[in-house]
Amino acid sequence: MAAMPAATPSLPATPSVASGQPLARLVMLRRIEVLAQGLVLVLAAGWLRIPLEVLPMAAASIGLGLFNLYTQWRLGRARPVGDREYFCQLLPDVLVLTLLLYYAGGSANPFVSLFLLPLTIAAATLPGRYIWAMAGITLGAYTFLMFFNLPLPPPQGDLARLDEILARASGVAPEHAGHGGGFALHVLGMWFNFLVSALIVAFFLSRLAATLRERERELGEARQREQERALRHEQILALGTLAAGAAHKLGTPLSTMAVVLRELELEHGQTPALGEDLALLRQQVDLCKRTLTQVLASAGAAREGQEAAPARPLGQWLNELLDGWRVLRPRVRVDYQSADGDAEPLVQAEPSLEQALINILDNAADASPEGVEVRSRCQGEDCIIEFLDRGPGLDPALAPRLGQAFVSTKDDPTQAGGSGIGLFLTRATLERFGGRLELCNRPAPEGSGACCRITLPLAALNRHRP
Repeated sequence: MAAMPAATPSLPATPSVASGQPLARLVMLRRIEVLAQGLVLVLAAGWLRIPLEVLPMAAASIGLGLFNLYTQWRLGRARPVGDREYFCQLLPDVLVLTLLLYYAGGSANPFVSLFLLPLTIAAATLPGRYIWAMAGITLGAYTFLMFFNLPLPPPQGDLARLDEILARASGVAPEHAGHGGGFALHVLGMWFNFLVSALIVAFFLSRLAATLRERERELGEARQREQERALRHEQILALGTLAAGAAHKLGTPLSTMAVVLRELELEHGQTPALGEDLALLRQQVDLCKRTLTQVLASAGAAREGQEAAPARPLGQWLNELLDGWRVLRPRVRVDYQSADGDAEPLVQAEPSLEQALINILDNAADASPEGVEVRSRCQGEDCIIEFLDRGPGLDPALAPRLGQAFVSTKDDPTQAGGSGIGLFLTRATLERFGGRLELCNRPAPEGSGACCRITLPLAALNRHRP
């Protein structure tokens, strides 16, 4: 009977050693390894009565079990697993296999080829220098066992009769079977060793191949997302360039229009109907000039040394934002509700984030001129702001595409035209702050209308620059 087989750790399910998953699998498989070694030792020494050195062989298996307990404890530490550590974790398996084979025939034992398994694991998971180091260690162990070992005694009694039966059944040449060296048992051990090795290699290499395919799929999806993100950034950069150019070019004609309107007001301001129209035109020109100034300020063209707005509670910040928006849309009613009461966090938001919220308010007001509801609440480390309107709601077929450039619900000829740029820039701004934008229809009990939900990390609201 050949010496007991020493189970070896499987190939990790992922090539990333630092994740700790390969080490976790190593812990699991060492448990099976120690149990298998104990079972084979009991069968060999107890049932087949092979005169083995039971004490040192059992001590080697117990030592491996204790080392496995240490490895399990180490997994609970919040520390990544490095390549060197994982390589050192493979060495006890090689050492225990060497000790077991030393007491069971050395290199003549058919299970000596199990030295290839830790080498295969190293080749699949570790850098080149560790692979060559493992190759040298296993080759050195094999060479040592060629010259230093305790040979197995020839089979006696029932074991000798079993060897004779196996020799006749397998067709072993009489000159080999008659030597009394247990050659038939050796052939059987080689077959069993090949079976174990084939199962381990086939199972774990297939798992490794599946993991590599999954990683390749994830990398493909990540590359696609990165390409989409790069395209979106290019679109935003192009829009920003066009906006800066337009702001620069529109400044002069707007100033000219303001001067002309001022002169017309002086000449015809006393005429009731014409005076009202001229005042309205002057108000709109001033609004355009203020908007251009805000665009330049948000782009960093404001005067140097401008101080950031002071931090204030979330509800106060939103109320101030809504008050400024009501000046632009005085006919639209806006109701604001806060679920946090006096426990509101402090906010010091960037102007671009405020503009993103204004874009959403404009869309809600366009869909529901009779009124818009705004709700805010804090949930964990996030702030959630909802904008609800009483309009017709969202088309389920169009909703997933909203937020992309040039996709708008205002393509309906009955509504004012829209290009979808506002929502596109809003989504990009929120993603820059680590937030997200969700569009859906209001629940049935609340009636018709759409809900635009913004989720922002509180940290993004507490800093002036992202």
